[in-house]
Amino acid sequence: MNKHLIALAVAAATLSGAASAAQVYSDDSSSLAIGGRVEARALLSEQADNENVPAKLQTTDNEVTDISRVRVNIDAKTQIADGVQGIGFFEREFKDDNSNDENRYMYAGVNSDQYGQIVYGKADGSLGMLTDFTDIMAYAGSVVGGTKLAVADRTTNNLAYAGTFGDLTFKANYVFAGADYDKNGNKTDVHGFSTAAKYNVADTGLALGLGYGEQRDQNGVNTHKARSEQTFATASYTMGDLYFGGLYKYGRRDGKNLVTDNVTDTQGYEFAAAYTAGKAVFTTTYGFMKDENAHNVYDELANAVAIDGTYYFNSNFRTYASYTFNMLDKNKVGKVAASDEFVLGARYDF
Repeated sequence: MNKHLIALAVAAATLSGAASAAQVYSDDSSSLAIGGRVEARALLSEQADNENVPAKLQTTDNEVTDISRVRVNIDAKTQIADGVQGIGFFEREFKDDNSNDENRYMYAGVNSDQYGQIVYGKADGSLGMLTDFTDIMAYAGSVVGGTKLAVADRTTNNLAYAGTFGDLTFKANYVFAGADYDKNGNKTDVHGFSTAAKYNVADTGLALGLGYGEQRDQNGVNTHKARSEQTFATASYTMGDLYFGGLYKYGRRDGKNLVTDNVTDTQGYEFAAAYTAGKAVFTTTYGFMKDENAHNVYDELANAVAIDGTYYFNSNFRTYASYTFNMLDKNKVGKVAASDEFVLGARYDF
């Protein structure tokens, strides 16, 4: 097990199944690999006992929910010129309720060993490279980074570029306006762009990141195109088996107030740490986010501490336990939105 790799990629949830993909075909110019994961997950949390009831009035019980999933991906590559490859990637996620199955990735494009990669389809936006600084848990996600704009996240109709030049990685993507309509014939549309850069400061263990995203939304209710923006700044430091990461976000009309349900401006920050001890990895994060109201009054949108431990039996199989302490005010957002979560999981990568 490469402990340094775990610290850098920050172990747990962020390691892709593609990393252990098996090559099933190869010749002088082309290759095909299949990978993925099987992940059993049991979630203990407070679930609402009744539907169509306002959040503040819901009654709850601690219940165990099966949130297991399977991901399967296909990674194809063929040499089309000296140092240039045609590439294609597909990944689908399956859950116990097949109505929640989804195609996570579906793209094709060209990769140049010298100039980077450009693809079109359902692909990552640019800000995920930055939210990965703190999105390190085996289960719990980044409460701040998880609110990035749709055009800056994994999305369809997406033309995306990524290139690494020495210690600098640069990403940019544009999501086109689509031909989508609701059942009443009104055009629905989300389009925009995001861009980000990450710089590894030589061999110091320090990495810095900065990114920006902007999108415009149109739907049958708001026929004008509402503009949303986000700016992310990140930093991380790796020292042996220790990893520390931090993230700051400022957003304009990029979130919803949990009390009033109104679109609002947001500010948030998040801190993460990981420690590798042999085959065990321990991680923790703290995230806080608030909206921006008049007269310096704000409502909390996120306030949580998560801790987990992961044990790697080998590079293919791991088990983990994760607990999230949710510190939102249940009197404002309701018991369910303010509930803690505990998860036990086992994951096999292939």
